[in-house]
Amino acid sequence: MSRLLALVLIVASSLAMANENKTPPLVDADWLDANLNRNDLVVLDVRSGIDDGGDRSSFQKAHIPGSVYSSYTGDGWREGRDGVAGLLPPLASLERLIGGLGISNDDTVVIVPAGTGVTDFGSAARVYWTFRVLGHDQVTILNGGFAGWQAAGMNDASGQSEQREVVKFKGTLQQDLIASLDEVKEARNSQAQLVDARPSDYFTGETQSPAAKAPGTIPGSRSLPHSDFLGQRNQAWYLDEGEITARVNQAELDPGARTIAFCNTGHWAATDWFVLSELAGFDEVALYDGSMAEWSQNSDRPLQVAKRGLGKLLDFFN
Repeated sequence: MSRLLALVLIVASSLAMANENKTPPLVDADWLDANLNRNDLVVLDVRSGIDDGGDRSSFQKAHIPGSVYSSYTGDGWREGRDGVAGLLPPLASLERLIGGLGISNDDTVVIVPAGTGVTDFGSAARVYWTFRVLGHDQVTILNGGFAGWQAAGMNDASGQSEQREVVKFKGTLQQDLIASLDEVKEARNSQAQLVDARPSDYFTGETQSPAAKAPGTIPGSRSLPHSDFLGQRNQAWYLDEGEITARVNQAELDPGARTIAFCNTGHWAATDWFVLSELAGFDEVALYDGSMAEWSQNSDRPLQVAKRGLGKLLDFFN
């Protein structure tokens, strides 16, 4: 009961922060509209082909006034290395990317996804995580994304992205937010808890991602599907803060334990990381960006699948 109450209070406090002139991790259209003219605020639209709402042409047709556009899938927020997709790029590459968008270390960044489905919140969450990994904490996500902005009846603009002057952005890696392959291996023998953000059919091994070499999950993982935190209203998709406590407790997670979120390529896992770290107030949460794309590459690493007709997961070595 005490853990449940703590989670409720943490989520409530994240909303209250908006009334104390602090930037909470998740804001709504009214908050953004009230802060839109701040000189230190940058609205970063990250719509891309990964969702139902966007790419650069969609941005040019309609966007939040003054927005800067950067494609989540096309501009270098993630990269492939050694046959593994979705990895965090080198520090210098990210510094050039962010500085090239005119974002400085003194700016508050509002990340705007499309808001058109359960997957695209992960785009904003992954970019948010990237800023936090670089030591930039003045960052937030517009709940509902651009679709939510429109559903709220706010004004929009058309045309090209805001052209800001290129600046120097300096990042300082926060290694505790990144889970390496070695740490994930060790987590199976430690007190750390592994959280699989994929839909349940991926977790059980009934469905396999093209990015993974084999179906299944990392043995000992808890299932916490990213989509369970999202819901639709007024033709936009929002992260439902009211579902956080129930979903986290259903997964029987310990808020005080080191927690590592993963999925197929570190995209869906970003939503779980965001919820657990920024809203539910877990003590120590990391994202394994290599996820199943990396874990499944080596046949020496165990996988766990559900045998049809049985309600339990069985280990096997592919």
